[in-house]
Amino acid sequence: MPLDSKEEALKAARVALDKKASDILVLELKGLSVIADYFVICSGESTRQVKALAEEIEKKLSKSKIFPLNIEGLNNARWILMDYGDVIVHIFDAETRAYYELEKLWLDAPRIPVNQDKDIIGQGK
Repeated sequence: MPLDSKEEALKAARVALDKKASDILVLELKGLSVIADYFVICSGESTRQVKALAEEIEKKLSKSKIFPLNIEGLNNARWILMDYGDVIVHIFDAETRAYYELEKLWLDAPRIPVNQDKDIIGQGK
């Protein structure tokens, strides 16, 4: 049975958490944007980690038969965008994330908590 878009977003967030991403945030954009239902935003400590996060998310989601429509930014690995249709994953290095402050564009979007404790990811409001 295919995952719904919220489950896809949370799965991507869990993979990022397992790969030691920092500042993981899931935004629910339903009704706020036609771009996607969910954004997953996270950071890596280096371009190497940013790229590794993207590769691991793609690998783990593909095992669940979830494939990206497009991936941008792999070459410079400062901001990688993974388009899964209703879910878009943004992986930044810290400097690029601080510069663009993408989450500030969506202040009205409900946030799904992503805690360091994987057992409670996505259970809040």
